[in-house]
Amino acid sequence: MNQILFLGECIQEKHHQFKLKMYFSLDVMELIFSFILFTSFFKIWNPPLGEAKIFMVLMEEDPLVYNKTQDAHLRIDEYMIYKERMSSEHDKFLGSLLQTGSYNKLYSFTRLLNGFAVNIMSEEVLKTIQNSKEVRAVHEDIKMEKFTTHTPDFLGIPSGVWPTLGGAKNSGEGIVIGFIDTGINPNHPSFTSQPYQGTSSGMHTNSRKFKGKCATGEGFPSTACNGKIVGAQYFAQAAIAAGDFNATRDYASPFDADGHGSHTASTAAGNHQIPVISNGFDYGYASGMAPGARIAVYKAIYSFGGYMSDVVAAVDQAVEDGVDILSLSIGPSSVPSGPAAFLNVLEIQLLLATKAGVLVVQAAGNGGPSSSSILSFSPWITSAAASITDRKYNNTIKLGNGQSFSGTGLAPPTAGEVLFPIAAAADVCRSNTTASFMAIDSCQHKELFIPSLVQGKIIICTYTFDFEFEAASIATVADTVHEIGAAGFIITMDPDIGSEQVKGTTMTIRVPGIVLNNMEASSALWEYYNSNTIRSRTGGAIAFTATARILDGRQAIYTGQAPVVASYSSRGPDVNNALLQTADVLKPNIMAPGSSIWAAWSPNSEGDHYIKGQDFAVVSGTSMATPHVAGVAALIKQKHPHWSPAAITSAMMTTADVADGSGAPILAQQTNQLAPATPFDYGAGSINPSRAIDPGLVFNTYFRHYIQFLCAVPGVDDESVRRAVGVGCPTKRKDWCSDLNTASLTVSNLVGSRKVIRRVTNVGGHNETYQVTVREPLGVKVSVSPQVFTISANASMHLRIVLEATEATNAYTFGEMVLRGSRKHVVSVPIAVYPSSSLGS
Repeated sequence: MNQILFLGECIQEKHHQFKLKMYFSLDVMELIFSFILFTSFFKIWNPPLGEAKIFMVLMEEDPLVYNKTQDAHLRIDEYMIYKERMSSEHDKFLGSLLQTGSYNKLYSFTRLLNGFAVNIMSEEVLKTIQNSKEVRAVHEDIKMEKFTTHTPDFLGIPSGVWPTLGGAKNSGEGIVIGFIDTGINPNHPSFTSQPYQGTSSGMHTNSRKFKGKCATGEGFPSTACNGKIVGAQYFAQAAIAAGDFNATRDYASPFDADGHGSHTASTAAGNHQIPVISNGFDYGYASGMAPGARIAVYKAIYSFGGYMSDVVAAVDQAVEDGVDILSLSIGPSSVPSGPAAFLNVLEIQLLLATKAGVLVVQAAGNGGPSSSSILSFSPWITSAAASITDRKYNNTIKLGNGQSFSGTGLAPPTAGEVLFPIAAAADVCRSNTTASFMAIDSCQHKELFIPSLVQGKIIICTYTFDFEFEAASIATVADTVHEIGAAGFIITMDPDIGSEQVKGTTMTIRVPGIVLNNMEASSALWEYYNSNTIRSRTGGAIAFTATARILDGRQAIYTGQAPVVASYSSRGPDVNNALLQTADVLKPNIMAPGSSIWAAWSPNSEGDHYIKGQDFAVVSGTSMATPHVAGVAALIKQKHPHWSPAAITSAMMTTADVADGSGAPILAQQTNQLAPATPFDYGAGSINPSRAIDPGLVFNTYFRHYIQFLCAVPGVDDESVRRAVGVGCPTKRKDWCSDLNTASLTVSNLVGSRKVIRRVTNVGGHNETYQVTVREPLGVKVSVSPQVFTISANASMHLRIVLEATEATNAYTFGEMVLRGSRKHVVSVPIAVYPSSSLGS
């Protein structure tokens, strides 16, 4: 089953992401189908299937010309006439085949794709459609699920980028970022109107050309689009047809009832210097990467998840409206079926968005640290990996015997420096209760506790399987402790669970508390408690002499040792298909902060009860890394308004860092250990915005090159490409996928030798001389010609690269090609090669 999930489902934010491998093995995603019926001269109607199905059908006729340079000459009234005509043709086509009442058209796709989504209840129609000469392809709809105060400073943006663009409030001015997400909270201070206050060179004015609209509804009045939010729409036709949409819970408007969409939008483009107050504590100030950028909202995901046809409609609308950048945290939970992952309907639609001049940034996935867990496949998409920054929130408990243990919990300290008695939950609960030991130990029921025994004590609770399966939560523990008048709480780990990532530790807590999320600390605490608790002959506790105090867990510390690749961040190598045959494509592309990110939230959130009622939340996942990249891309687009999407991606990749703040190589979290990171962990490296706005050289790629790439994918024939994209393969083909002009070089099967061509373009503004050096991968000899070259401003030239296998390593090995310019530009290109056999073998 080709499932889809919301890649941004934060590792620490949502509960069901706790054990990815276990949950992904369950067939929990229901496929909802949809049909688009055509081809037959007869009216077709068959007995109901008992369950409505949705299909997305693509027509043979091309959609509207979606090249922005050509579209600029098309008046809005002309386009609307075209759009209405195409939608009418879809209606007529359906009407010629089906009886009235036997179907419900959900959407017409007119911009990037010529097709539509229809809800029907007839099996026979599908066979008719599949045999139609007027239909190019049929795709079944798939249910989808959801998958900062410090990061601008961490990335060097305030000193290295904002001053060159007219200051923080003007950085991103004129750029519109579109978010396919859960909507937005328009009442949040991160999204209030901030008028432009200056000028900067190369000012891009697309926000004045943006022609999106604002849909009003509950929680989203007409005043919500205030100049910061320039467009807001919602897409729920498939969700409504499937019966999942609840207008009371999900809001029939762009309002964010989840919180996730507000978080991503504020991370990329939230206003500058917004105070972060949560549970009465000041955590500092938040700012988006591009505070001056405008936000366009396309709500297609809800607390229950979403449907692909809603997402496809949202992307189509975003490109029609004129966004510059698309930020997405959606993708498949497994590699799509078919001849190539790159031909999946969403991947192709994003290719067409790229053709229209829109840069697409997508989350890499949260399936790490497993190899080939990447869930963003195509080279026209900028795939974001997630890192841990140098900001840490650690809490500490000090015991009466002098021992101290570290844990987690954004919680206040116990009062003063006084030691408080410790009591296990089971020792201060009613003895005549029928509740289970697990219910007592998890501290979820305040009525079980004896008031006279708990007041003024720190209660020991246990992280049981109830927490794993959402029958218990840390939020409820905090509420219970507050209600019973205890001094605080300690959560220890159940030995049957072991030292796992605990759900809810990044929520802000209003009472003192700490989670000891490792077995060693948990065992030591219990040993101290048991040896200092006096019991009666029947085993009941009669005196509590073990004491402790909990320190403040809300104060951040900065280690300087970062970034580190987060364990959950999906890894390469990229794959061609569901058989997991590796591809000549580097994935992920770039790494950005993704762990413990502070950003805006929606207090009405139904998506995470840990954070319900809060205006800010600290969450983690590759979907937190994605808006960081989108925001940096907006800064580059503002500085260089005419650059292609590929050029912007190239600039971010070739200037990325592969060393941490101390100068040591970046490390990656693996299973229970740290290991040196590779391009399959972080792509080209950790994003460096101040260098990315002036990269020196870029690697440009356009639509025709991507078609040549698709035609070189093993197992993909001309007809597969034509049915997916609408155009066939050129007469003159490329031999290898590695010939695509990207800012990386990946060869998944090097037999003997291979010649690769790369074309660089000088965007530095001056003539510059470059010298090429290579750090060769193990088992591969690399030669580059020319090794020294001078390139004029705005000129392009080719580099001929020959890879020769000298040893069959039976594993990927990594290297780097570095171009050092006379004007201090440094252009780095990662190399990943799998030498299968050498010339002499």
